[in-house]
Amino acid sequence: MSDLVLSGKSALVTGGARRIGRAIVLSLARAGADVTITYRASAADAEETVRQLRSFGRQAQALECDVRSETAVREAVAKTAGFHGRIDILVNNAAIFETVTLDEITLEQWDTMLDTNLRGPFLFARGALPHLRKAKGRIVNLGSLGGLNPWPTRGHYCASKAGLHMLSEVMAKAWAPDVAVNCVAPGWIDQKDKGEELAAQYAAKTPMQRNGTAEDIAEAVLFFAANASFVTGQTLVVDGGLSL
Repeated sequence: MSDLVLSGKSALVTGGARRIGRAIVLSLARAGADVTITYRASAADAEETVRQLRSFGRQAQALECDVRSETAVREAVAKTAGFHGRIDILVNNAAIFETVTLDEITLEQWDTMLDTNLRGPFLFARGALPHLRKAKGRIVNLGSLGGLNPWPTRGHYCASKAGLHMLSEVMAKAWAPDVAVNCVAPGWIDQKDKGEELAAQYAAKTPMQRNGTAEDIAEAVLFFAANASFVTGQTLVVDGGLSL
């Protein structure tokens, strides 16, 4: 694959300021794409990520956006298209996660989780669709192992990601052949705030004998964004075999 396989293309990545989102946008930029990221509360991280993107010689911008808001999403899509002149790739990465036992989930927690993790990707995909159709573009949704396995202390999260997996399949069938839609489902990803002891426990249970990294997920997203022209409606589990 050419190092600049995405040269001349543009990507819109939600939640692209930090963590997995940042790894994804840097991977797309290295492949030649210009990038717009959205953020909600991570302004400083977003500014640093844009600086890094521009260091590759790419056009880049960060937009504050609440993915739950139809108005905010519509504005973000319009600003992205105006800035780049086109939208070739949409990566729905923005999401939230929390641990609550099923019977203690409040209605507010349920609605916030579903609105962010499921409504948000729907709004962005629907809003960007005219641009993506014109570009014969790609949508990559970030699912989760939690969308495939029931986690008793994360029921609303599991429901939101399972819904996103199915939504990805529906989008793929509804919008073919113009737009390819796929999903990447990460397993356990090492992050500083999760704790070393817990990370070690998951690594020990993983056949590949390590936990995933943000770069592992970015590599899978890049595969769908830059290649796989005859692949759509698929969920790729990236978990080192943890789910086996």
